[in-house]
Formats: sequence, C-alpha cells, structure tokens
Amino acid sequence: MKERSHSIPLPEEIPIKKVEGNDRDLLLKMYGEMLLIRRFEEMAAKAYAQGKFGGFCHLYIGQEAILAGMVEGTRPTDRVITAYRDHAHPLALGTDPKVVMAELYGKRTGSSKGKGGSMHMFDKERNLFGGHGIVGGQIGLGAGIAFADKYRKEDH
Repeated sequence: MKERSHSIPLPEEIPIKKVEGNDRDLLLKMYGEMLLIRRFEEMAAKAYAQGKFGGFCHLYIGQEAILAGMVEGTRPTDRVITAYRDHAHPLALGTDPKVVMAELYGKRTGSSKGKGGSMHMFDKERNLFGGHGIVGGQIGLGAGIAFADKYRKEDH
C-alpha cells in the first residue's frame, strides 16, 4: 500500500469486479450516456459564459449517473418530468443533442421551438413532460400525469 495523507483509496486499492458479456455492454452504454451528458453540459456552460444564450443555465454536471440508471429502469412509454436542471433529460431519453442545443439558443429547431430555453425542455415524442423552473412545480404536474394514466388504465 502506498503512503498517503488522505483517506481516499487509491485506484489500485479499490476492488474491481470483472464485468463480462451483457453486463459489460450495458455498463459501456451507460458510460457513453454519462459522457454525452457531461460533454454537452460543458459546451452549454461555455456557450452561456460567452453570452450566446440568455436566461438561466442550471447544469446537470455531477448527476449524469442518475439519468443513465433511470433510462435503464424505464420503458419508452413511461412519462418523465423534472425540475429546472433538465438539459440532460432529453439527451438521456434519446433526443438529438443538436435539438437540445438549439433550444438553449432559442432557435425554432429546438425541442420547444426555442421558447422554453434552459429550464423548460420538453420532448413529446419521448414522453418528456418537461423541466419546470418553479421549485417543486413538477410535483403536482407529475401527480396529475400519473393520475391521468391510472384513470385511463394505462401502464406508464
């Protein structure tokens, strides 16, 4: 063991389980999704700092694994709703990154025709009911969406 002054284990000290077959493919896929989200958010931060789009820009950096895991546990027909850190959600669900960036830039080719911006990403085709800028605003909307599905006896 190498000497160190901190308590964080060095990489060679971390036990790593060998991953094979389908598990390996799944982990590589999830890693790719996390990397896409991270790189996208870094580009968004750079563009925002350069003043290329206005409003607010709340990034998802550091939370990429949450969505990579979430998409593996959901079906394409399931509904997704979130708060204002929402650039990553359409990316994780399969929206073209160019469409998400166009939304940030306020272009008509964006997922909300450029009207939603950073805090209001929607994608009807992927059942993304958006990000919402009001703190906790998505909770009542999400409950309403779930109630509607239950009322119509739909399994989402």
